[in-house]
Amino acid sequence: MDALADVATASPGRILLVTGMSGAGKSTVLKALEDLGWEAVDNLPLALLLRLLATPDRHGQMSDRPLAFGIDTRTRAFDAEEIVQTIKQLREGNLLHVRVLFLDANMESLARRFSETRRRHPLALDRAASDGIAREREMLSPLRRWADIVIDTSDYSTNDLRRIVRQRFAGRLRDHLTLTLMSFGFARGIPRDADSVFDLRFLSNPHWREELRPLTGQDPAVGAYVERDPGFAEAFERIASLLLFLLPRYRAEGKAYLTIGFGCTGGRHRSVYVAERMAERLRGAGHAPQVVH
Repeated sequence: MDALADVATASPGRILLVTGMSGAGKSTVLKALEDLGWEAVDNLPLALLLRLLATPDRHGQMSDRPLAFGIDTRTRAFDAEEIVQTIKQLREGNLLHVRVLFLDANMESLARRFSETRRRHPLALDRAASDGIAREREMLSPLRRWADIVIDTSDYSTNDLRRIVRQRFAGRLRDHLTLTLMSFGFARGIPRDADSVFDLRFLSNPHWREELRPLTGQDPAVGAYVERDPGFAEAFERIASLLLFLLPRYRAEGKAYLTIGFGCTGGRHRSVYVAERMAERLRGAGHAPQVVH
């Protein structure tokens, strides 16, 4: 910890540890962050982090760029419990605030990716990829529990993941709560990234109106139909009041990322409209939500 004196005033405004399951997209995330102006370093042992932060650039200046560094089970002397304890000590001592991004995916998606690319899983060089995936998930479980944000990439393409990274990390300030409002359809399952979910299937469904069916919640006719439901106004106000109460408390507790899901049956009408309306309401109260449909 001797290097802490050198980095106390020189560390980047944002430091992000990117970790997770092999095949879940760590390289894609680091490259996307680099494109956003971050300094990105892969497979950096945590013991070298302080030394890196205390190293000036070739002009002799200390970098003020945000730093993302990747760690996974291939990193030398990898120990998830030790990494968690080190990060915890840095936070509790107000020395460095390292946030943790964990990339996950289900067994089927990870196994398929290794099969399609003909790569061998780093923990299963001589056996089925599923064995390595199961072993790696157990090894990484302390980091997943500790992570500030978990992104499940099971249903994401490479371009989808890059888009998510741009939305969440472009131009964000240290200790800023990144708020995402997401619409979805229960017919395709609850989003794995959602921290809280509101079920809007109690509202009248525009799908059953033939003239509204091909439209979306971003069309005025659909919005007008949803608002005519007798339960809409009170439900919307109660949800808005709850979020306006909770958001400052999440921020005060240091939560960096919050995703609120609004779901209806198909994810096309009611959930889209409410997510858009709620974003307007929250912006009017001084928040800066992003909307993902």
